[in-house]
Amino acid sequence: MRLTRIYTSQKLTSNTAVTLEPEPSRHIARALRMGVGETLTLFDGRGGEYVADITAVTRQCVTLRTGEQQPGLAESPLAIQLGIAVSRGERMDWVMQKATELGVASIAPLRSENCAVKLSAERAEKKWRHWQQIINSACEQSGRCHIPQVQPINSLGQWTAAADAQRKFILDPGVAASQLGAPPPASVALLVGPEGGFSDAELEAAEAEGFQALRLGPRVLRTETAPLAAIALLQGLWGAPRLCRLLSQPARMAPFEKVSGRINCMVGAYRVEHFKRMLRTG
Repeated sequence: MRLTRIYTSQKLTSNTAVTLEPEPSRHIARALRMGVGETLTLFDGRGGEYVADITAVTRQCVTLRTGEQQPGLAESPLAIQLGIAVSRGERMDWVMQKATELGVASIAPLRSENCAVKLSAERAEKKWRHWQQIINSACEQSGRCHIPQVQPINSLGQWTAAADAQRKFILDPGVAASQLGAPPPASVALLVGPEGGFSDAELEAAEAEGFQALRLGPRVLRTETAPLAAIALLQGLWGAPRLCRLLSQPARMAPFEKVSGRINCMVGAYRVEHFKRMLRTG
């Protein structure tokens, strides 16, 4: 049976006693009702994980003793940097959670011309802490041992200018079929707009910074759906080692819709077969 996974911000080492922070301690003691002698998995977001035995439990404090470090789940060889305009309600929470499960390396919430969400400095700080907690929990659930970092809310222009990746894409449903070539990149910057889409000026500015317009088929996807579809496709295309070897010939070039037809693997909880059919209709 899979052990419960708990994240701690403390640096872990083998065969040492660890007293957890109040929040995970309350979760273990009250929600999970675990007691002395039971076992769970601890990780600190720096890579690797530790099987740990509970040695003491109080209402506010849980102490464990770690075993030897285990390698844990390997990270995707494709480092995806997601930049996404801040959206309303729970949409942003959903993207933070699912993008983490799908293996992104970092997430940057952005301000754009058509972004309807306006946050004060105080509210932005609270949102940042809230999103990081969602990501931590998503790593606990999905088995990841490295924690993607949420960057402070930034302007779209500043993020695109600073983006450092081998390939850069901006989602645009109005563009023709995109071209993707080999060899597979080690990193991708993916830019996703708000509910109202990007302005013409923003599209032009992003393209001037090296971003290539990318179309995900004939339908216009919601701002919380589009990044997940794109991440799943990119991970299936370039993140899986077998597919990296398949596409490693430098002369190979094909339309994005045709390349995506090679994808036949599961990425997280999403079947890429659905996206293959979607793209072929485009």
